[in-house]
Amino acid sequence: MDANPSNESRVARRIVGRLSGRTIEIPDVDVPPIPALAPPGVVCDGAPVAGFESLGSTTRGHPDACSFRRRFGLLVPATNTIMEHELWSIVLANRGPGALEGIGFHTTGVLTPKPAVGTAQGLRTFKRDFLGGLGDAMVRARLAAPQYLIMGCALEHILEGLASIREAMAVAESHSNLSWSTWHDAAKAALDGFGAKRIGILTPWEKIGNASAIRMFGDLGFEVVASVGFSCADVQHIAHVPDAAKEKAVLELLATSGNRLDAIVQCGTNMSMVAVAEKLEPRIGIPILSINAAILWYALRENGFEGSFAGGGRVLREL
Repeated sequence: MDANPSNESRVARRIVGRLSGRTIEIPDVDVPPIPALAPPGVVCDGAPVAGFESLGSTTRGHPDACSFRRRFGLLVPATNTIMEHELWSIVLANRGPGALEGIGFHTTGVLTPKPAVGTAQGLRTFKRDFLGGLGDAMVRARLAAPQYLIMGCALEHILEGLASIREAMAVAESHSNLSWSTWHDAAKAALDGFGAKRIGILTPWEKIGNASAIRMFGDLGFEVVASVGFSCADVQHIAHVPDAAKEKAVLELLATSGNRLDAIVQCGTNMSMVAVAEKLEPRIGIPILSINAAILWYALRENGFEGSFAGGGRVLREL
């Protein structure tokens, strides 16, 4: 399905992603006349008024009032209540010139009407619904004219192996004509940045989902030494896993002397982990890669936003 509105004729500028080395086209969303004004132009009590000639000018475009540095499109399962909140929390913690002022997200839910994922059949249904609804979601997302897209789903939960994940994303990228930040790319770049090889994973899934995640990280070149899954049978319930349970899993099951981990990796974009990572990283002495922070980190670095940012763990401060 074509995700490009037919009336778009925006000039793109090209940048090279710092992490991927790929050429990224950033559409110019401020091409004049923007905003375009309906005749007769600015009115007061229904009558035309002068003094607002710059609006609707054919030589000057005005930026988005809030997303004037980058407008990201975020696509998440419609059941996800966590990811957008965590991304905004990081942006809002880094306000001001040179920080993340002017970064914005336009979120589009991918219709996933069958949220039960506690069985193999449930996972197949979720996979069918999410991938089937992704095309329509991209069409809706493009109506806001995003300049770069963020995949807000851990695809290893529903797709087996790195090759199938990359194949699905290649199709999505070809339909959207925009570049994407994805979990598999972000995780590898961040773990390589930390020099990690032996990792532990924390997920909201049961053994089938965890096995799929272990396979993906193996394909990426990492050894999963230990894995913990909370076995949520319904994707809506993932957001309700309490921080105390995550902390217990990290401290007692993953960050042990016997495991000798280089990093802990959290999967599942609907499971909040940013605050837990911020709290526990100093205590355990190794990075905790929160999926939402890592995906945002990748999107920022690929789009040229450098610097150390607070509120997202070591990945945003150090890499």
